[in-house]
Amino acid sequence: MTTSIKRMPGWAKVVSAFVLVLVVLFAGLRLAVLPGLRDVFGTETHDNSGPTLLKSIQDMSRYDAASGNFQVVVDLEKDAKYLPDAIRGTRTLYVGAGTVDAYVDLGRLGQKDVTVNSDRTSATLRLPHAALGKPALDPDHSYAVSKQRGLLDRLGDVFSDNPNDERAVQRLAAQHIGKAAKDSRLTARAEENTTSMLEGLLRSLGFTDVTVTYGA
Repeated sequence: MTTSIKRMPGWAKVVSAFVLVLVVLFAGLRLAVLPGLRDVFGTETHDNSGPTLLKSIQDMSRYDAASGNFQVVVDLEKDAKYLPDAIRGTRTLYVGAGTVDAYVDLGRLGQKDVTVNSDRTSATLRLPHAALGKPALDPDHSYAVSKQRGLLDRLGDVFSDNPNDERAVQRLAAQHIGKAAKDSRLTARAEENTTSMLEGLLRSLGFTDVTVTYGA
């Protein structure tokens, strides 16, 4: 009497192996929460960064006279032309917080921009108008509220090196913050503060009449 043994099909072996992996992972998660076994399946974070190198030093001649704090909610949506959002498309809601500095460049002062009388009691300074620095996002107070992705975008995230890439909304947040700074009174406030600083400084040196104008 001959007994025939059927071999397992190839697809069944693949399914069995996949199920076995899931069982091992599930068991690992269950064991990780048991006292004394947390370190077996836990993770550790190590900082293997190299030394920080000083690439250059730049002398600064500007006076940072004011700084504005801004916050914007960015709603960025990308749609495919012929596909529904459920298949292809993303929508990210991002809260961006950042600062913009306003400064007066004192390095642009020339000899003709400073006038002092003979007895050194009166001084007139003509300064350039205040300018705005680049917006600087605060990573501790900027975050994504939600991110909706279509099916194809979610599949693409699986094979992406950086599935949580938020650079597009960060750039957009910085642009909005920069525009808001231009529309604010930040530069005017910087000029007021610069005037107060120079008046106090020159009066402490014996000048009784100090005039500061802008537009050099």
